[in-house]
Amino acid sequence: MKKLNHQQKTFSLKEKVSKQSSRKLITDKIFAGFLLALALICASTIVFIVVFIVRQGVMPFIKKYAIGNDVYYTADLGLFLTGTNWIKYNYGVLGAAINTLYLVSIASIFALIISVLTALFIVRIAGKYLGPAMQSIIELLASIPSIIFGLFGQGFICPLVRDLASSIGIQTMGGTSGLSTIIVLVMMMIPTITMICITSMRGVDQTLIHASLALGATKTQTDFKVVIRSARSGIFAGLILGIGRALGEATAVSMVCGMPTKGPVFNLFDITSTLTSTMMLGIHETSGVDFDIRFSVGIVLIAIILVTNVTLNLIKKRMERI
Repeated sequence: MKKLNHQQKTFSLKEKVSKQSSRKLITDKIFAGFLLALALICASTIVFIVVFIVRQGVMPFIKKYAIGNDVYYTADLGLFLTGTNWIKYNYGVLGAAINTLYLVSIASIFALIISVLTALFIVRIAGKYLGPAMQSIIELLASIPSIIFGLFGQGFICPLVRDLASSIGIQTMGGTSGLSTIIVLVMMMIPTITMICITSMRGVDQTLIHASLALGATKTQTDFKVVIRSARSGIFAGLILGIGRALGEATAVSMVCGMPTKGPVFNLFDITSTLTSTMMLGIHETSGVDFDIRFSVGIVLIAIILVTNVTLNLIKKRMERI
């Protein structure tokens, strides 16, 4: 009788455990389905945005826009892709595209150097209290809206560039120039790149650092030849994110670049334009083809960002193998 009761208790316990396991499996499946739905919503949002931009951006090249009595206009795709002037009914995006790549390339070089050295100081040189304090400042800098960078650029950087140009005998449009644009972009890229560099450098294996010091290398040699080299993959990932932000920045750039209608412009003290500033130029006062053509510029910008990210990621993967 006791044996039978023991078997019944064992069976009931197993049945209870089985029910609990089934409930957990059901809960896990519901939670997994919820996460899948969120992921699909995020992915579909990106797809919807891209599809909308592309759909709207091709309209100027296939639709006839009324610009007067019995006068219709359709944009020329060849002129749009190869033209360097941005004039109404004579839209050319090549000049702005070259300006964008030119300015972002220069800004990326300076931002990368400053960010890596700043991260190295915070991780390897700064003291117990100075390091966290500086990191907090970098984090706060990353949270500043782009309009604030634009206002600072217009109120401080542009006059500074104007005075610099005057001191060497160069005239500028009140300081609005390619150089002002580069400085603003560097300021906006530094927080993003620096934070990722800090994380990457802190992830370097301490045994490598100790081994380098034990072999007779100085602290400086170890920092540059071991820490930075070991963290190069993460540093490059930060650079990719920084470049992505610089390519897509519109508000701050529009406030300091000057936005000419001709390009490309390689003189750093001359006014310049980018793809984003071209899209922003008088957008609230436009309609018809002059409004829809901004979406065409958006397609070009998306293509440049996509190609840039793919290229940089391929370089990053190659660096990881070395």
